[in-house]
Amino acid sequence: MPKVAYSEEDRERIREALVTAALDLMARQGIQHTTVEQVYKAAGISRTFFYTFFPTKEDLIVEALYRQQPRILSFARQLMADPALSWREGVTRFLHACCYGERHGIAVLTVEEQQLLFRRLSQESYRAFREKQIRLFGGILESFGIQADQARISLFTNLSLAAMILRRAIPEALPLFVPEAADETVAFQIRAIVDCLESLKGPPPR
Repeated sequence: MPKVAYSEEDRERIREALVTAALDLMARQGIQHTTVEQVYKAAGISRTFFYTFFPTKEDLIVEALYRQQPRILSFARQLMADPALSWREGVTRFLHACCYGERHGIAVLTVEEQQLLFRRLSQESYRAFREKQIRLFGGILESFGIQADQARISLFTNLSLAAMILRRAIPEALPLFVPEAADETVAFQIRAIVDCLESLKGPPPR
């Protein structure tokens, strides 16, 4: 068969399809259960052609995580702009959606997935990821009306990720935790985070 020549527009369209498929699969079934084969078949291309876009699965995962960051920030701003929601309700809904990411198309890494991914990233890629992560969580804080200095960004990042990871970890990765109380535990964590964030809010604009 003759070799197909793809235009730059075609390649960009295929790359977009790969990232979109990967993000959808990652959100629904997790990174560890998302395979390269599932992604390239969803995009309608071959395995060989896939690797001309992404040399490794990890490169695809990082690109997909980057791609969802503007969507997450937009979601936070949308909730904050909703006149039907109070500030606490908007922040609570945002955190709840992130903790239950598979229901809202948000990919959340488990502890095992984080370890697997970051063991395979170069130092340069790791630094780039952390910088983008800082910008994302800082942007979310600002959308909540909170001044985003480094200390607050760091605290908010850890508190938020802890709630998301704990919810994903019970009971498979944390068998001594009580699974029947998992949802109540996450709800408690979210309330505590919202209380913390509310204490950081400045005075309302006049």
